Amino acid sequence: MNVFSPAAGRGRLLLSASLLALACSAPALAQSDAGPVALDEIVVSATGTPTPAREIASSVTVITAKEIEQQQRRTLPQALATVPGMNIVQTGGPGGQTSVFMRGTNSNHVKVLIDGIEANDPATPNRSFDFGSMLTDDIERIEVLRGPQSGLYGANALGGVISITTKRGEGPPKATARVEAGSHGTFNQSAGFSGGDDRFNYAFNAAHFRSDATDVTPPNLVPPGRRINPNAFDNYNYSGRVGVALSDTLTLNWIGRYQDGQLRFTSDTGFPSRPAPYRSLQNYAQAFTRGEVVWDPFGGRFVNTFGVSYTNQDRATRTANGTTGILGLPNENLGERTKLDWRGNFEIAKGHNLLMGLQYERERLDTGLVASNGNKAGFLEYQGNIQDRFFLVANIRRDDDDSYGGHTTYRIAPALIIPGTETKLKASYGTGFKAPTLNELFVDYRPGFNFHGNPNLNPEESRGWDAGFEQPLFDRKLQFGATWFQNDIDNLIVTNATFDSYANVGKARTKGVEAFAALEISPQFRIRADYTFTLAKDEIARQELLRRPRHKASATATWTPTDKLTLSATLLYVGSWVDGNRDFSVARMNAKGATLVNLAAEYKATDKVTVFGRIDNLFDKRWENPVGFLVPGLGAFGGIKVAIGG
Repeated sequence: MNVFSPAAGRGRLLLSASLLALACSAPALAQSDAGPVALDEIVVSATGTPTPAREIASSVTVITAKEIEQQQRRTLPQALATVPGMNIVQTGGPGGQTSVFMRGTNSNHVKVLIDGIEANDPATPNRSFDFGSMLTDDIERIEVLRGPQSGLYGANALGGVISITTKRGEGPPKATARVEAGSHGTFNQSAGFSGGDDRFNYAFNAAHFRSDATDVTPPNLVPPGRRINPNAFDNYNYSGRVGVALSDTLTLNWIGRYQDGQLRFTSDTGFPSRPAPYRSLQNYAQAFTRGEVVWDPFGGRFVNTFGVSYTNQDRATRTANGTTGILGLPNENLGERTKLDWRGNFEIAKGHNLLMGLQYERERLDTGLVASNGNKAGFLEYQGNIQDRFFLVANIRRDDDDSYGGHTTYRIAPALIIPGTETKLKASYGTGFKAPTLNELFVDYRPGFNFHGNPNLNPEESRGWDAGFEQPLFDRKLQFGATWFQNDIDNLIVTNATFDSYANVGKARTKGVEAFAALEISPQFRIRADYTFTLAKDEIARQELLRRPRHKASATATWTPTDKLTLSATLLYVGSWVDGNRDFSVARMNAKGATLVNLAAEYKATDKVTVFGRIDNLFDKRWENPVGFLVPGLGAFGGIKVAIGG
């Protein structure tokens, strides 16, 4: 930062703005045990500032646009499927409700950011994010940060954070288009236009996903003679981002995203409950936008970002019998969130930085009942590099909520690289909390259910640690490592003893290990394997938590035999776990595990034209995940991509 020319300054300011957009409430870009990385690769992740990957102690997995394209993962759940330390449950293929359980914590213990915009839905009963509706065409990177992260991110990050970064325009104007068709009534299209320089960058994308014949209902659940209907998913994603450098010290950025679609699915009817002979319909519309001003008055020594974000998520359901709502729950759920924030990154000296920030946000839901809640917060983080061998990140945050008052969280994450062997020893300890949702606080389900909210709820709280190592060998052509983790969660919000409201009476402990090995056999052939062991228990009932498999493993191989041809293969193994049956009339049962294999290939016919194809679920495993819902069977897909300009 000692050399500063106007052109270099504009480039750095635009880059800084792009990175900081991920971390307005706090960052989520990193890679440590995510596999092979260059020594000089810069990531943002758990620190919130651009940092060499070797200096990061936190456990983070990075999924790049290149990997998504090589494996032809079209939806967000597909892209996340092999991430270690995480179990994904989707009710019936593309578009089905999708939950993520990170390191054994609950599905609503994961905070999701899209270009720095919090995407968790304020109107859902548990404020979780439904991953099923998001496509991957405009995604540049996905960062999965594991462990309690409330010291920077605030509420709802007990299990970790998933940060999604969309593509930023650069270089000469470029237009792209893709068309794909295949099994399960699939017909997908996407188009994009982008470009940029030191002064101005832009990127606009549109994508359509349609799959209208996905068999998800197990035949053994359907009475003889009753029709079995497939799921049908129709989804549109639109996104855009623009950056303008008004001067060497001032940049304006805007990000927008809109997702609209519908899912036709088989709900249940009758008593005992059985899959209905006709389909229900869910419509949704989701809008996310953010504007920001980035001010850099001292040539990168003190970069300030002022931002405002807004989300609007509207979801409505019509059941199979023509009535609105499911099980008497509200038919339409509208959730809104408005957030104002300031974030400053101050370089104290070379290798020593302070990150600071202030935030105000307000959530609102409308389900017929209108409720809202506000929160103010401030955070401070120190990041240090000592002799390029010892690295430390420590942060603290204070939240002041309108409903439950103040809450303080923190995190410390040191890493040491041993001279000679280059072994990295890493550890972290942090606290987290999940704020009660607007539904839990205020929404009453009457008449019929006689169930009401509890405005006196306190936040759920967690304490978590991890410790591990990473070992590079043979000029980083071989890398392996392991991380041990444990989380203790108190004040879990559960249904009370009289089954008419919520109470803070639950406790849970999750622990396990994540291990990986990555080998570059040649520049053309790479392979990586991951394994996770997780034990998640309810400390009150003394039994394992639902939908947390003890064992998960994956392997991915990528081979580029020629400059034009790329082949990839992915194997995913998920062990057995405890689940309920489809309607939970059986509350606990053993759910079988499975092994799935996917193949993909792409061939660059010219510099501008690429043809591709893939096979999903190669051995046609009819696996229920969760119980009562089949994963899509064997599928073959193919298409063409075209680029103009660039």
